Amino acid sequence: MAEPRPTGEIIPNWTPPIAPTGDTLDGRYVRLEPLQAEAHAALLFRAYEGHDAVWDYLPYGPFHSAAAYHRWVKSVSDHADPFFYALFDKDTQSWGGVASYLRITPESGSIEIGHINLSPQLQGQRAATEAFYLMMKWAFEAGYRRFEWKCDALNMPSRRAAQRLGLSYEGVFRQATVVKGRNRDTAWFAAIDKEWAALSAAYDVWLSPSNFDPKGRQAESLSDLTRLVRANDDPKVY
Repeated sequence: MAEPRPTGEIIPNWTPPIAPTGDTLDGRYVRLEPLQAEAHAALLFRAYEGHDAVWDYLPYGPFHSAAAYHRWVKSVSDHADPFFYALFDKDTQSWGGVASYLRITPESGSIEIGHINLSPQLQGQRAATEAFYLMMKWAFEAGYRRFEWKCDALNMPSRRAAQRLGLSYEGVFRQATVVKGRNRDTAWFAAIDKEWAALSAAYDVWLSPSNFDPKGRQAESLSDLTRLVRANDDPKVY
């Protein structure tokens, strides 16, 4: 009699989570609101204006007029997938970027963060880190099992950011797609629900006001705090 073939573990009481509801996500340093053209487009365009490099790895942009960007925001703001948020930095009292949930697959418990576009003013700020934390927190608390981050394999800042945030490197999909007429290899990162408690504790330490001096300099780095949680590190990140 043949031995049974191996199969995955049974997930007891599995119930697919809900799709993102459009709730405002409010933190200490940042507020995320569902992206709306009338409320956010003009202010976001002003934050991006003159910084065309922020569009290099996105399949759209740069936009060279406020009207063109307004039309684009209007075209995506009613989508359920991707579902876009606008990011408001409470320290600077300004709108500084967008991010979205996408490839939302409740039946398998998987959700991705993407379409990330941070203005130079928001890049490297506590508000940006907290925005990603709040999106991850919502996903895992809603019942998702897997939180994904994918980026152009040539986009080293994005690869560094994913690893710093505690997402584990899962490899590169070669010739995954074509973007703006160019080949794109895609680097994959993810965190899973079993890692969330430890990741959440790391974020709590890093985001605490006590982790920063009066000039905003960190005492402990987030990358160090998430190192023991990550299953695999990206060999290209140093």
